[in-house]
Amino acid sequence: MDQYQLVNQQNWDERAPAHAKSPDYHVQRFLSDPDFISGVVRFDQPRLGDIRGLRAVHLQCHIGTDTLSLARLGARMTGLDFSPAALHEARKLAKATAADIEFVEANLYDAVAALGAHRFDLVYTGIGALCWLPDIARWASVVADLLAPGGRLFVREGHPMLWALSDPRPDELLVVEHPYFEVAEPVLDSVGGTYVETDVVFQHNTAYQWSHGLGEIISALLARGLRITGLVEHDSVPWNALPGQMEQLVDGEYRLADRPWRLAHSFTLQAVKS
Repeated sequence: MDQYQLVNQQNWDERAPAHAKSPDYHVQRFLSDPDFISGVVRFDQPRLGDIRGLRAVHLQCHIGTDTLSLARLGARMTGLDFSPAALHEARKLAKATAADIEFVEANLYDAVAALGAHRFDLVYTGIGALCWLPDIARWASVVADLLAPGGRLFVREGHPMLWALSDPRPDELLVVEHPYFEVAEPVLDSVGGTYVETDVVFQHNTAYQWSHGLGEIISALLARGLRITGLVEHDSVPWNALPGQMEQLVDGEYRLADRPWRLAHSFTLQAVKS
């Protein structure tokens, strides 16, 4: 495990229990309502289509709420994450809801060794995942190797243009501060806190993240034999990405309050393995 990954794992290990208790992850709603699915999955349900019976893996699954949501839509789910603390919460949730989900602890780049090659009809990656990976080409190779022939990749992710913006400014200008394209050196985040409501004060407040341009993501998938079947850019994200500058919509998503058409907030990408 390299130093960047070790620091990031400590960050996520500490936050996973707080996320499971935060109202923003709706764990209690999952426990009380067997039909409840996460807002992230609900947002893309029309694009997901019928996934009943599909062998599916959720990469970088965190505490498993999206994984459980996909299982409730009928997929036979496996979740993979590098954080044992996150997987502890995910397994607790699956057990409490009687969901038959396998959770596997492994680094994303070791997913094929951990799970097996050509096993899955659907590889799913949710919001806020790709920014933790230093090499998008290696990610695309993992996806291609996990998919069975004819299998589909489904990604909902924060837009690289959003990641490139500076923190909110008093004048509310949108200023490009961070890399848009992938570079070797990560962006250091030492602000601390987290993206959901919690009273927990964290000790591990350093994290390393990487940017990947939209063209880089698509080109990496094409180079590994996947065919792009869908790309939609959205003017919203499922968290308050720019505090003080965003409004919450009725579906729980957030977007710029002032002229949201200026910024692509997130995207949904689909690709099929030939």
